[in-house]
Amino acid sequence: MARTPIWRSIATTLAAEIAERHYAPGDKLPTESALATRFGVNRHTVRHALAALAEQGVVHARRGAGVFVTQVPTDYPIGKRVRFHQNLSSAGRVPTKRILAMQTRAATRTEGNLLALDEGAEVHVVEELSLADDLPVAIFTSVFPAARLPDLPDHLGAVGSVTEALRRSGVADYTRASTRLKAKLASATQALHLQIREGAPVLFSSSVNVDPDGIPVEFGSTWFAGDRITLTLEGE
Repeated sequence: MARTPIWRSIATTLAAEIAERHYAPGDKLPTESALATRFGVNRHTVRHALAALAEQGVVHARRGAGVFVTQVPTDYPIGKRVRFHQNLSSAGRVPTKRILAMQTRAATRTEGNLLALDEGAEVHVVEELSLADDLPVAIFTSVFPAARLPDLPDHLGAVGSVTEALRRSGVADYTRASTRLKAKLASATQALHLQIREGAPVLFSSSVNVDPDGIPVEFGSTWFAGDRITLTLEGE
């Protein structure tokens, strides 16, 4: 009678413990070394078991951080008023943001057209990494008209919220005028930030936000980790 491979037995044991919520979604599993000691095997055998669980979608590895139980994807409504903090807080997650880069430069032709700018006009470009419960879920790139919002980078650096930074810049309210959604594959840099593998599926969203007078104030592009976010469309 054929014997069950040890790595498969370890994978089955861990999967059962996860199903019984010994480890909850988002929890970090013990290290390879700790699991090797527990099961009396070498780390290569443990690594094989963890790879099998990752293939099944039960766990995922975060580069430099360890192996974590896969979370249930968070619903992220796409409607006229999309607010990152509000969306994730409503889903019971703790939202945080990290600014990756900020610059002021000449608008590209596409940016100029979408923001209704004159040729050669400048824009503020902000790249941010968004996290839910400290797990990266999305990369945002926001483009703002610099002439209208000259102090927006300072406000954004101070408060960390686009909504509040726009309010301090004189835009009391804004709504989403258009949205385009597309499935893509993560680039090497996107995968690094989102802690997923290169080529993993990401959901790409591009949108234009306008003020109450219908004047564009932001052109945004977002790459969502495909296994962590479920985009939902709100009725208007």
